[in-house]
Amino acid sequence: CKIPSQQGYYLLNRATTCFEYLVTMKFNYKLHRLCGASYGNPSSTQTTSAASSGGSNVIYDSTGNVLLSPVSNRVQIIDLRTHTASTLPIEARSNIQAIALSPDDRLLIIVDVNNYAILANYRRGVVLHRFRFKRRVRCITFSPNGLYFAVSYGRHVQVWRCPGLRRRLAPFVLHRTYTGLSGDVTFVTFSDDSSVLMGCSRDSTARIWTVDTVKDYVPTTLSGHKGALVGAYFEQSRTSKGGMNAGSNTTGSRLQRCFTVSADGALVTWKCTYPGGDDVDRGESDFQSQSDAAVGFFSGGSALKSSSDFLEGADSPPTKRKSQALQLVGAAWTVETRHYFQQDNSSVTATSYSAKHSLLVVGFSSGLFGLYELPSVSNLHTLSISNQYIQTVAINNTGEWLAFGCPSNQQLLVWEWRSETYVIKQRGHAYGMRCMSYSPDGIVVATGGEDGSLKLWNATSGFCYCTLSSHTAPITATTFAGSSVVLTSSLDGTVRAHDLHRYKCFRTLTAPTPVQFVSLAIDPAGEIVAAGTSDPFHIYVWNLQNSRLLDVLSGHAGPVCGLAFNPLRGTLASASWDGSVKVWDLYKRETEPENIRHTSDVVCLSFRPDGKQICTGTIAGLLSFWNVEDCSLVCEIDGRRDVAGGRKINDRMTADNNAASRYFTSVCYSADGSCVLAGGNSKYVCIYEVSQQMLLKKFQVSFNRSLDGILDELNSKDLGEGGPLDDMNESGDEADFSAYIPGAKRGDDGSRKNRVELMTMQVAFSSTGREWATVSNEGLHVYSLDDDATFDPVALDEAVTPGAVQSNLRAKEYGTALRMSLYLNEYDLVKQVIEETPYQSISHVVRSVGPRNLERLLHFVAKSMSESPHVEFYLQWCLELLQSHGAELEKNKGSYMRAFRAMHKIVQTRYDDVDGMCAENRYALEFVEDQAMLNRTASSSLIAVEMEGNKK
Repeated sequence: CKIPSQQGYYLLNRATTCFEYLVTMKFNYKLHRLCGASYGNPSSTQTTSAASSGGSNVIYDSTGNVLLSPVSNRVQIIDLRTHTASTLPIEARSNIQAIALSPDDRLLIIVDVNNYAILANYRRGVVLHRFRFKRRVRCITFSPNGLYFAVSYGRHVQVWRCPGLRRRLAPFVLHRTYTGLSGDVTFVTFSDDSSVLMGCSRDSTARIWTVDTVKDYVPTTLSGHKGALVGAYFEQSRTSKGGMNAGSNTTGSRLQRCFTVSADGALVTWKCTYPGGDDVDRGESDFQSQSDAAVGFFSGGSALKSSSDFLEGADSPPTKRKSQALQLVGAAWTVETRHYFQQDNSSVTATSYSAKHSLLVVGFSSGLFGLYELPSVSNLHTLSISNQYIQTVAINNTGEWLAFGCPSNQQLLVWEWRSETYVIKQRGHAYGMRCMSYSPDGIVVATGGEDGSLKLWNATSGFCYCTLSSHTAPITATTFAGSSVVLTSSLDGTVRAHDLHRYKCFRTLTAPTPVQFVSLAIDPAGEIVAAGTSDPFHIYVWNLQNSRLLDVLSGHAGPVCGLAFNPLRGTLASASWDGSVKVWDLYKRETEPENIRHTSDVVCLSFRPDGKQICTGTIAGLLSFWNVEDCSLVCEIDGRRDVAGGRKINDRMTADNNAASRYFTSVCYSADGSCVLAGGNSKYVCIYEVSQQMLLKKFQVSFNRSLDGILDELNSKDLGEGGPLDDMNESGDEADFSAYIPGAKRGDDGSRKNRVELMTMQVAFSSTGREWATVSNEGLHVYSLDDDATFDPVALDEAVTPGAVQSNLRAKEYGTALRMSLYLNEYDLVKQVIEETPYQSISHVVRSVGPRNLERLLHFVAKSMSESPHVEFYLQWCLELLQSHGAELEKNKGSYMRAFRAMHKIVQTRYDDVDGMCAENRYALEFVEDQAMLNRTASSSLIAVEMEGNKK
């Protein structure tokens, strides 16, 4: 080599750094949302036991407009105002058991089923601390002042100090442990001023403690139920109702009542009687108050002088104000009233209370809920929302929206009880998701489930807006024929075409003999449909227009597991377990198909967007790339090491020593055809560069240890003499409030959990290229490019600065300002230049942009249009870009395909919005016009009657 070794190493490192930068910039995909289930654990086996189905609590934030719903080991953020959903970039070790959000929406605590806790910054989505509780945690809640949080710790209750803004060695500091209950704690709540704590238990009792030590106070036990307690709440104090905010210090108010609810449907109202009557609290001497504070401080508590006392000025009244805990000394709790929810054969499973509005929401095991006003317990609203039990309920701070979670069918509902309308109503596939496909414009995602239902998801909002249940068996494949027709194949022996405008099935394609379809494809024109079967290994071809069977292609000796049409020609490629891929020319009769032989069974295939190359995957873990013209092998990628990994619970060896076969079952090309996305019966999804035959990036779709095949290393402490020690089978520790065996009131019903192995069934790129999705046991994982700006140092010099961009804008040099902002690649700066460009100058500015920055400008215009109300202004930008650079876009359409499809997607979305708005306005104007005509007719009739009366 003529290059010196030191310079050669320098050039090699520089090239490696540039390559890593380009890979990071182009493939910086991150999980954006998890579709398929809005609540519960979709991967767990559904049983009849209420406790074993799994499910955490749902909570609202302080605004009452955002709902946090745990799904498996992640948290869904559902904005009820904008009707959008996203997934918090935080992942727990296992399925989530309980979550809690601080009153200021700053801290989020997540506890999983194995008692591992995560302290996270909710607004930034960053994990701050990890901790493990040594006993079972069933509920967790923050105090109203945000200084403490309480957790159920087996039969005890622990109160921890919340971490502040300053960094500490141990963010979690234990304040105190409260005992006295003989059963497992099921619910914990605080009083208004955070000085009194109440916990309820399975032993049918509730106990009231003070957060800090109070002299002469003895904890009170409330015993008045026959069943396990589900909830316990304090009534809001009088001072709090007078105008103080929730979470503020309400010193000086007294606790008047509390309410306890048991699983057998009993509501008991407890009244607190003070030794001096219910008058205002009595003042006491300075010496007595100081001595009480000193006793409390040296007994392990703190001085009970509130922060509001220090903030009071000199003009404040001299009246001594005591906390609610100090006033409970010598008080007695007695039963005031009892109320029974008359619901036959159903028990109370969840409760929620709004102290500000005195509203109690009760969920029952029959799927019914009731809304009651306390303390009168008058029924305001009753509705049956499901045929399954309700695991959790929540009410927002305005008292308008009620949220319900049913983990048996992964159902999440938000009900506005005043108007009696659903805000959202989401439900996942009953037995898991099996296949998916993107629409050509990337707006709609269609998923097929094991329950035979087809669900349509909005790719922008992440919500399911339509469910079609026309099949009677699991759906095996879905594909789109244009943007308004989706086809599905099923094991029930039918291929059905669904109209997305009328949301109904309009074509049903069947075979002459009963078969089971496992693969599906449609030609680019949307007229010819082909479906492959598992037995007798045939391919059936229909005409979609008249549902007529055109041909039956035979020649495979195994199940036809994959079909794909050439995007530019009328040829069909089929993959089979017999180790062959056949290319059929459907428009030429009596011609033998071209046969491509493999050394092992073929399980997937995909055409490149230009139709000149085909990629196939085999059970040997190989990805083979073939030239379509002469069926010659171009290259091969060995992905066995990339896709291998994951040790099952019953394996006695690590994942590296496991001989279980791992291979790709689904492949998909990117929009430009330079990369392939591959996933299979593994926890990994890989992106490969075809020309260099190298792995660019590998994604692990989940780290949930409640699933099987997550860990790679063998831990000997989890193995016993009889096999692995599975910590998931803790049925004796679960809370089962309802008996499902006839005649049995207590005992084990025999239901158990089993771990499901994590696998990715199908992968697909969106037409825009900015996101891709994969189907796994947990649902539909949607990965999208990060919106953070990436610094691109191409064509930069000292003159290209944000200040120079602003100077050119002031000088009305809009073309120069736009080029500089594109070089800097800062979204806010580019958006400012675009929106400050006059409408008449758009055409001149667009022509000044060269091909180097054209793709970037298309992306910026599409993103800005999605966030701006100036529809016509951005449509002019799109029109000028297409008119000025149409030849360049047509010449290199492969490189601009992602940006062009992103622009087309947002234009189509804006068109739909404007079209719906115009339709509503047209109906309103027609109504006004009809009313005016009726009024004129009535006036004419009245005048005619009066004239006739005058004549008479």
